[in-house]
Amino acid sequence: MSLRFSDWISGIRIETTPEESSAVWKRYRRAMEVNGSGFRRILLLALCISGIWSAYIYQGVLQETLSTKRFGPDEKRFEHLAFLNLAQSVVCLVWSYIMIKLWSNAGNGGAPWWTYWSAGITNTIGPAMGIEALKYISYPAQVLAKSSKMIPVMLMGTLVYGIRYTFPEYLCTFLVAGGVSIFALLKTSSKTISKLAHPNAPLGYALCSLNLAFDGFTNATQDSIASRYPKTEAWDIMLGMNLWGTIYNMIYMFGLPQGIGFEAIQFCKIHPEAAWDILKYCLCGAVGQNFIFMTISNFGSLANTTITTTRKFVSIVVSSVMSGNPLSLKQWGCVSMVFGGLSYQIYLKWRKLQKMEKKKQKS
Repeated sequence: MSLRFSDWISGIRIETTPEESSAVWKRYRRAMEVNGSGFRRILLLALCISGIWSAYIYQGVLQETLSTKRFGPDEKRFEHLAFLNLAQSVVCLVWSYIMIKLWSNAGNGGAPWWTYWSAGITNTIGPAMGIEALKYISYPAQVLAKSSKMIPVMLMGTLVYGIRYTFPEYLCTFLVAGGVSIFALLKTSSKTISKLAHPNAPLGYALCSLNLAFDGFTNATQDSIASRYPKTEAWDIMLGMNLWGTIYNMIYMFGLPQGIGFEAIQFCKIHPEAAWDILKYCLCGAVGQNFIFMTISNFGSLANTTITTTRKFVSIVVSSVMSGNPLSLKQWGCVSMVFGGLSYQIYLKWRKLQKMEKKKQKS
């Protein structure tokens, strides 16, 4: 016996059996779920981008304030900037622990805390090498080197963990990295460019290269952990990374002869205003890390590296336009390269998501 079922999607009334009606309704629900899932992921990606950019742009302002501001009647500067790494690790560790207790649904399915030990080492040593490199090369030279950060991430992922990337993904990476590099070079004065080949630079570039390699290993390890433990959430990664970061920084700050931990704490006791500025700096870092690890757990480390790499580029472009300093034709060409690469990357991720959802429907 058949029944009359209205196919409201096409507006045509057709005769179907109960089994056919159920199959049609399931296909309709699955189609709606695919579209809804894709739209939610786009909104989540937009939220991550805005969160990372806003948190770290403001943190950069606070860092500049901390390094230049004079505190107290004696007008002393806070010269222990390396202490900020330890302070941020501690604040982010506490933040992630509270978030896990309040909101996490992962249970015991996330990655164990000990799996982050190697990424914690490279994530601690890498930035320190970047700071040390500034003694031998100029800051613009380091910016140029770091603009290619996405390439080491892909290479480390391929060499260490066997992650395979497609040719279009490599193309997107080179478009973004090349556009940012050329744009930064065009914005650099000829006097600064002459310093890029300074005789004392080899050590600086070696340290910068190690910094990039360690960053690539850190991101590839985080990707590997997320793939091996699918239930791992952003706060799990944040907790694991900052736990090891706190341990390593505590040893460096208080366990070694050249450690400056006690001096930094004493300075904050004498100048409470500095302690308040450091807390604000660390809270910005906690918010930024929250969105960074949310990006890694949902979209992978390459997407996160792309967002962080283009942050400074976008701020430079916006600042140039807002200040009435027009960009040259070559610079606009670089802007086109970067946003063309980013747009193509977003399209590739959307197409990959659609294929995955279609496979789920068939199964």
